Amino acid sequence: MIFMRSLTLAALLVGAAPIALLSTAQAQQPLVGKGEGAFITRLRGLAVVPQNSDSSISVIGGKVDATTTYTPEVDFSYFFTDNIALELIAATTRHKITGKGTVIGDVRVGEVSLLPPTLTAQWHFMPKQAFSPYIGAGVNYTVFFDGKAAGGVVTKTSYENNFGAAIQAGFDYNISGRWFLNFDVKQLFLSTTAKLNGGAIKANVDLNPTIIGVGFGYRF
Repeated sequence: MIFMRSLTLAALLVGAAPIALLSTAQAQQPLVGKGEGAFITRLRGLAVVPQNSDSSISVIGGKVDATTTYTPEVDFSYFFTDNIALELIAATTRHKITGKGTVIGDVRVGEVSLLPPTLTAQWHFMPKQAFSPYIGAGVNYTVFFDGKAAGGVVTKTSYENNFGAAIQAGFDYNISGRWFLNFDVKQLFLSTTAKLNGGAIKANVDLNPTIIGVGFGYRF
């Protein structure tokens, strides 16, 4: 259900593309494509969907659940050749955390913000064409900050920063001149250890978020 909601948001964002196409049609410029030495910056809307694939909570048992969230994102790509590029993304997200199915029922843990800069190496197919798909792989380092305990059972929280792998697939569509439409999906493999109430309770969590992005880019 969460994943479908994310895809619905992506579809709505894609639906805005015809407006941009209409606005540029009156002043259509020659397509520039992508190539060696190109620098592209993009602004995307993201749906960040934690998969919560595996977790364990000491003392009280149960599983950890983190909510889906939506956020703007800025990314930067540099092309070392026509086909090979590096991409760096920057965004922050905030999630509500819940312990599900513990011995005392569902427990609200609190909220925490994530800063997950991700660097990927990409291979771009058909870089000179209007439609140019790509794949990529790289590394992520996630910083957890501004944690807020829910109160009641949980009075204090902390989360361990950690490295993780990342894979991605997407495409750029050269709308006009130096402007591109972009659709991108990343899968992060991210684990963390959460300490509740000063470490009295610990939770090992595989968040493994799927990141779905839609936006526009400009080539410099």
